[in-house]
Amino acid sequence: MSLPNTRMTLNILLRIILENYERRGIIYGVARTTTRTALAKRITSRGRRLTKQRVIVAQALAAERQSVSAQELHERLHRAYPRLGLATIYRALEAQVEAGMATRLERPGHVSAYVACVSEHHHHLVCTSCQRVEDVDETILRPVLRGIRDRHDFQVDHERLDFYGLCARCRREQAAR
Repeated sequence: MSLPNTRMTLNILLRIILENYERRGIIYGVARTTTRTALAKRITSRGRRLTKQRVIVAQALAAERQSVSAQELHERLHRAYPRLGLATIYRALEAQVEAGMATRLERPGHVSAYVACVSEHHHHLVCTSCQRVEDVDETILRPVLRGIRDRHDFQVDHERLDFYGLCARCRREQAAR
């Protein structure tokens, strides 16, 4: 099955790049408060109460370049926010998952890890070695969804796919050993 021929306009490419930078907290020329404001809007978008703790956790998760467990996030935040408890971080992360701001991934040993997400529907490539997470655009799966509909006469309402494996960098490092 071949993928549809898609053209990416400069505007779409720029939007993708900016979203990736924003997700990682690396906005060039935009004040950090703008990122806080955007996070605050997303936190309250589904009627959730805006708290300092939720904003702190959302900012920390958005700044990560890889998936993190609640415990890892707690360890990173503990020095700057010693009163921010692990249970609060778990609750804030789960609230982000419910609001569509984050996705919960599974690590070996059934450990939950979290990654900040853009608001558009997408899927993930998760490196099981370095825990780096890349977004996969929804359009890549459209031929698969058509195949499911046509072959099985099944209408998919929603889907969530996370692909686990090794990224190119980790494969190169393993080959060099």
